[in-house]
Amino acid sequence: MKTVLPAGYKSCLSIYDTQKAIGLLKRLFEDRLAALLNLYRVSAPLFVAENSGLNDNLNGYERPVSFDILHAETKAEVVHSLAKWKRQALKRYGFYPGRGIYTDMDAIRRDEDVLDNLHSVYVDQWDWEKIILPENRNLDYLKSTVMDIVTAICDTQDTMESIYPQLRSLPKLERSVTFVTSQELEDLYPDMTPKQRENAFTKEHKTVFVIGIGGKLKSGKPHDGRAPDYDDWELNGDILFWYDVLGCAMEVSSMGIRVDPESLDRQLTLSGCDSRRNLPYHKALLAGELPLTIGGGIGQSRVSMLLLGKAHIGEVQASVWDLETEQACEKAGIVLL
Repeated sequence: MKTVLPAGYKSCLSIYDTQKAIGLLKRLFEDRLAALLNLYRVSAPLFVAENSGLNDNLNGYERPVSFDILHAETKAEVVHSLAKWKRQALKRYGFYPGRGIYTDMDAIRRDEDVLDNLHSVYVDQWDWEKIILPENRNLDYLKSTVMDIVTAICDTQDTMESIYPQLRSLPKLERSVTFVTSQELEDLYPDMTPKQRENAFTKEHKTVFVIGIGGKLKSGKPHDGRAPDYDDWELNGDILFWYDVLGCAMEVSSMGIRVDPESLDRQLTLSGCDSRRNLPYHKALLAGELPLTIGGGIGQSRVSMLLLGKAHIGEVQASVWDLETEQACEKAGIVLL
């Protein structure tokens, strides 16, 4: 997707009201999410030790921003996400099954493939994680959690519309979630790319959860990349909403039931990442020393775009853009923060 300039686009809210609305919707959503998933807010790191194994390796090729610390023996890396840190924190903080944590996560993804309406080198999301029991490691529990997150987003939209009547002109989000596996998508649209499949299916069903991301499909290719050491590739997925402003599916959350020792062992081998077995985090997980969890990230800027009807992510977050994007947005009357 390249930068799209919707014909006749005009923001529902002024810049001043947009800033107020972003703060409000974040507070509303956090409270609703925490209540539905039984989560407690915690503080989280902006960076972790380079040799800890705690950083998210994403697709395996993205370079973390790293730097040395004057009085430390190791370099530090700015996090890509907190997928692994949260699981370790749940153990350290003494949480038990049924309870979890959420936090504000800020990241820099310097190797983002493209900067467009939905993608920025600056990532801000709600990272959350909850301890579960062995019997919760199944699709039914995953689906129930997905529906709770969608409910929190839709409830927040309802409240925002009551405070800002201008937002009522935006389409209502579909509360009913359609679940589909990545293999089913490939079978339905064999000649399309994964993103094209998501667009075609989400346009029809409005709110979608794509199950099973990371492992190879019948075509021999995965639907999308996933690091092998946080999600179980058979029990994870993405939440997508159809976004009329841009005419595309918008992914707002990547989440899943996390790897247990068996699935971690399998996925490290499949992905050719056996060298990670010697990292502190991975050794603890393989030894069964970390709790079983479910978790994910929910994009703060994307939820803000979705609920405020914005055409570009730069309208709800401050980042750095290429000159072409800046000039095109200025010409279209899209104000980048």
